[in-house]
Amino acid sequence: MSQQQGHSLFDLMKSSDHQNLFFCQDPEVGLQAIVAIHDTTLGPAIGGVRMLPYESFDDAIEDALRLSKAITYKASLAGLNLGGGSAIILGNHRTEKTELLMRRFGRFVEGLNGNFIASTDVGTSQIDLEHIHAETDYVAGLPASLNGAGDTTVFAAKGVFYGIKAAIKELYGDDNLAGRKIAVEGVGSVGEHLVALLRGENARVYVTDMTEERKMKIAAKYKAEPLTYATSFEHDIDVYAPCALGGTVNPDSVPRMRCKVIAGSANNQLKEEERTIQLLKDHNILYAPDFLINSGALISCYSELEGYGAERTEYLIRHIYTATRHVIQKANEDNVSTYEAAKQLAEKRIFDLRKLK
Repeated sequence: MSQQQGHSLFDLMKSSDHQNLFFCQDPEVGLQAIVAIHDTTLGPAIGGVRMLPYESFDDAIEDALRLSKAITYKASLAGLNLGGGSAIILGNHRTEKTELLMRRFGRFVEGLNGNFIASTDVGTSQIDLEHIHAETDYVAGLPASLNGAGDTTVFAAKGVFYGIKAAIKELYGDDNLAGRKIAVEGVGSVGEHLVALLRGENARVYVTDMTEERKMKIAAKYKAEPLTYATSFEHDIDVYAPCALGGTVNPDSVPRMRCKVIAGSANNQLKEEERTIQLLKDHNILYAPDFLINSGALISCYSELEGYGAERTEYLIRHIYTATRHVIQKANEDNVSTYEAAKQLAEKRIFDLRKLK
């Protein structure tokens, strides 16, 4: 790495207030990994482990920094004593992932001495987490058979569900979802659980997915209506719930949106944040920030680490409803976007508790 590249990395970390950026490689097992730690004021950093074939090393670093900062805000808004982190393993999870690779990564995590706690993310599963756990105790999101909280996607969907209800309450005066038109984009594990919860309240649900077969299967299973991928927000709907890729809320898509609310589980939904936030305001679209309502999986992991039971976990996830209402209220009172209001509340808790340190 050149001196100029080193300076640019430090500048990048400084611009987003990151504490640490770790790199690990082991050519013998094919491991190249990055761990970003944003802020540990509230507690040790926790984050998912992604395994993806990024187009460039810079893209991987940028993703790790962005995701870890979002986790800091998620934990703060949810009232958890955790910091924000993220891990990236470079490679194709379908063809290059092995037990040896994941266990070697586990040793890397162990070497961070509890400053980072690993969980699952895109490209990794509970089986992978078990392999990581073979080398370190600094993991969360283990299956119930290993005294873990089980499938975190169930809890992630519940958090988004409560966020949607809070936004609907703001628009219509009550949070009844019966007859409300909601488009779920991306019906993987989290998206499917969300569809089930919405249909349970008799919402009129539309579904779309990059995989046509998956879309039609979920539509048939839950009596939902299938839509063409990447155009669901163009329909006359109450809620657009992006649950797949990030960046779908952007200067190109917002002018075409006919929804009243955006509330989904996808990370980093906004692209070109300042322009997009202004466009959302211009088009009178209420945005429930992803780092506000997509904290159910994180809450589940926190409950596992703290030894909480199911009742306490459910209570913390239900709090997402109250937190969302609070953010909307603050945005209205201060005449700022919900995105800015959520950031301010997250940063205030961190600032206040930093005094204890």
